This record gives sequence, structure tokens and C-alpha cells, in this order.
Amino acid sequence: MAWALKLPLADEVIESGLVQDFDASLSGIGQELGAGAYSMSDVLALPIFKQEESSLPPDNENKILPFQYVLCAATSPAVKLHDETLTYLNQGQSYEIRMLDNRKLGELPEINGKLVKSIFRVVFHDRRLQYTEHQQLEGWRWNRPGDRILDIDIPMSVGIIDPRANPTQLNTVEFLWDPAKRTSVFIQVHCISTEFTMRKHGGEKGVPFRVQIDTFKENENGEYTEHLHSASCQIKVFKPKGADRKQKTDREKMEKRTPHEKEKYQPSYETTILTECSPWPEITYVNNSPSPGFNSSHSSFSLGEGMVRPRLTIYVCQESLQLREQQQQQQQQQKHEDGDSNGTFFVYHAIYLEELTAVELTEKIAQLFSISPRQISQIYKQGPTGIHVLISDEMIQNFQEEACFILDTMKAETNDSYHIILK
Repeated sequence: MAWALKLPLADEVIESGLVQDFDASLSGIGQELGAGAYSMSDVLALPIFKQEESSLPPDNENKILPFQYVLCAATSPAVKLHDETLTYLNQGQSYEIRMLDNRKLGELPEINGKLVKSIFRVVFHDRRLQYTEHQQLEGWRWNRPGDRILDIDIPMSVGIIDPRANPTQLNTVEFLWDPAKRTSVFIQVHCISTEFTMRKHGGEKGVPFRVQIDTFKENENGEYTEHLHSASCQIKVFKPKGADRKQKTDREKMEKRTPHEKEKYQPSYETTILTECSPWPEITYVNNSPSPGFNSSHSSFSLGEGMVRPRLTIYVCQESLQLREQQQQQQQQQKHEDGDSNGTFFVYHAIYLEELTAVELTEKIAQLFSISPRQISQIYKQGPTGIHVLISDEMIQNFQEEACFILDTMKAETNDSYHIILK
């Protein structure tokens, strides 16, 4: 399978489009990406990797990013001028990311003839989901046992050394590479955007992800802990061939717009240039850890250093008629096999609370049940003698850390809504 980089034909389209693409970056807005020499001879002359100095802010005129990453997948045409680019990917399909050396002559001489490490991650774009990333990804792991969120297609990749995928970090892969040599890594994303959307009545809008690349050089001890560069782009992942249909739909919608309306939108390009961003999760974490890779005890999913630390963690187990029937069957089978019952195995889910409000708890439980928060009418706590006490902000603030609850559901008076009871 061969990949070719296709470029718009007109120079003025290239120039204006690149300005728009880079205006949408997370950070490092307006960075110059082209005055240095590349080690890849086959891309030296491509104007898509260059940008005129006149379009750059004065304070960033002389700054050139040491590396550049190009995802060989088209950007959506239905993105407004000053918004960040959005790229659609098919689940499980291999997509090339070109790793380009963008240093000026004499820049970073300490990495000449040496390898660098790049860590790839697929993370949530929405801040709301970032707060519950651990819970979201643990839920995905539970529903998709044995699957990974991110993989490297090693046979198709070029120039990567010692690729690794940690079994406990489903959304992270890493490898070493030589900036002086041609390097292309093919990635596969196996989760789809709608897997993290609260279910309603079908046709749910998928959540956006980010592909982020962090690159490090060796320190004195031979550990890849010194941060060099980070970049990312926004993606959505669809079921196989869904990305192609979505791209076609966006293109057809744009064709129906008036010329005046079209001026408000970015053109679509055949490739996506990742834009500079902060390292993941923070440079302080990288410096304080023995290694940002698999030698680190820090999980990329955890709410640890450099990420949001919850004020309260509770554990909940969903109780249902089906679950009770399964447990009874397991107990009967256990008795039949060894003549004794050793009890029932319950699976709990962690809920991380930051605001300690009833509204936040409603949203987190709705995510767990994969329903809309509007479908939860009230949340009660079972009190003495079995009474139902309405959950309030003050009650949540007095929950004990790592308290455990059984969640029971009761049909509410209104259609398609429920009462939740914490036992």
C-alpha cells in the first residue's frame, strides 16, 4: 500500500490555507515551519511545508520548530476559518504520519547522529471528558477486552526503532527514530468517537479526539526525559469507510453554500499538519519522572501529577435484574460444582468528583449508564429503615473518600427517565 502526498495546485491557495491551518493551533500560533533544511530529500521542495515570514507575528519571527509531523489524511472542508482543523479517520485503518527534521543548520547539535524518542497518544479533545479520562478508558477496556485504542502498523512503517505498546496504556505507543533518516510511522486507531457519547435515540454525534506526539532526547543517564517538541491535531474516528462518507457529506454541504458563505470556511487539504502544543501531561511531569515512556510508573490515564486531581472518589456497582439473575446462576453453578458458595463477585466503577455537586454526580452516573443526564429524574441515598433521602450538594460534600455504593434504578413517573438509588 503506497501513500502519496497530494498538494493543492495554486501557490496562493497553499499560502492562504496554511495561514488558516496554523491560526487554529493549540499553542505556538503562527509558528514558522519552513526556513530550515530537511533531512528528507524528497520533501525539500514541497511548498506545503513552508510559510512566508511576513505572515508571522513579530515575536515569533525567528522561531522554527525542530520537528514537523504530517498526518496523511485530508482535513474537513466544513471547518470555519479560525477554528482548528478536523480530520476524519476510519477505525482500524493505517494512516501515515511523516516525521520530519526541521532544524536549522547547527541547531540542537547534541542530537546529531543520535536517536530521539517519540510517544504517540490518542486523548480526548473535550475538557469535560479529560476530567474523567481514567473512568472513560477503563469503561472502554471493560467493553473491549483485549483490544487497544492505538497501534502501530509496524510492517508499513519506515525508520522506527524498538516500537513498544504497553499493555496497561491502551492509548499510547512509542518508538525511537533517527531525525537524519526518513521516518514514517503508520498508526491505527481502534476506538470510534461515538463509543464515548451518551446514548439517546441513535445518530449520536461522536466526540473528537487528539493525536498527540511528544519527542524527547537522551539525558546524561541515557534516559529519554529531555523534552524537545510536542504537536497534535484534532480527529474524529468512524466505523470503516465512515470517514470517507463524512468527508463526502461535508464537501457536498460546502458546494451548496453561496460564495460569500464559503469564504468563512477553510479549504480542505490532502494532509494534516500537526500544530505545536504543550507536552503531555506537563513538562514538569516529564522532568520529575524516571522516564516518560514505559519505564515510568505513571499511567497516561491516571489523574496524577500534572492532571486534574479529583476532590472525591466514590465507587459504584450497577445493580439490575439481569445482574441479579446472573449472580444467582453463578451461585447455583458454584454450589453444584463444589457444594459451597463463596459469595458473589461484584464489579465496581470509579467516579471522580471535582465540583462535589448533585449536578456533577448526575452527569457522571449518566456517563456510566450511557444515557443522557436528562433521563435521570432524581438521585436518592437509601437511609435508615430503607427510606430514600434526596441527594444534595451538602450530602455529597460529606461523603467519605472511596465510599462504595450499589446503584439501583427505578422507573420515574415521566417517560424514559429514572430515579437512581445509592444503597
